[in-house]
Amino acid sequence: MSLYQPFLDYAINLLQERLELKDYPIPEGFEQKKTITGKGKKEQEVVTTSYGFASPKLRQIRAAHVEGGNSLQVLNFVIFPELNYDLPFFGADLVTLPGGHLIALDMQPLFHDYDYEQKYTQPILPIFEQYQQDLEWGGDFPEEAKPFFSPCFLWTRPQKNEIVETIVFSAFKDYLHAYLDFVKQAEKITDDNRLTEILEAQKRYLNYRAQKDPARGMFTRLYGTQWTEEYIHGFLFDLERKLVK
Repeated sequence: MSLYQPFLDYAINLLQERLELKDYPIPEGFEQKKTITGKGKKEQEVVTTSYGFASPKLRQIRAAHVEGGNSLQVLNFVIFPELNYDLPFFGADLVTLPGGHLIALDMQPLFHDYDYEQKYTQPILPIFEQYQQDLEWGGDFPEEAKPFFSPCFLWTRPQKNEIVETIVFSAFKDYLHAYLDFVKQAEKITDDNRLTEILEAQKRYLNYRAQKDPARGMFTRLYGTQWTEEYIHGFLFDLERKLVK
């Protein structure tokens, strides 16, 4: 079993328990993609599987799970709220490469004003502080990315699988539970000005993520440019296309 399969199984089971889930359409050709990398003894099958759900209040819940042996394991799990709620995004990037693990976990904010942080950051600060003690800060990340993360951004580079399987998994569970608590409490926004601000904030986030997706290079090497760009814009970050329809 892959390193991140338990994360995915846990998340889907929890979502089914706590939300009225329905399937979110995955464009044809993206449900699962396979390729072979390496030669001879280093030959390895790499499988990318996509998952998509939606529920009241949440426009898209989606996961991309890459399984390519011990040195390539990725789970990208993101929740995008409907445009008439001010909920943050839930984002989990769990990456294992030959050099170790890259873990990024956050509730990514639409806004950075005081009221918004009181509503969505303060309640989860104790969770963040608890795990920060055991998960060393992962180091600098791009300045341009900073507006898209909250003060509770858990960013770490653990070396051992055991830390991922225990502490990181526990943090993932706690963040997801807390996020679903926010979803349960969320009330529709009806103010036109605020709705416009929410739409613009969502578009900023999605455009940034689509342009700077760290998985682009990996997917391009595995499956080619055409498949990769369509996957990024047609499924992973599809809001712009949905708005046009």
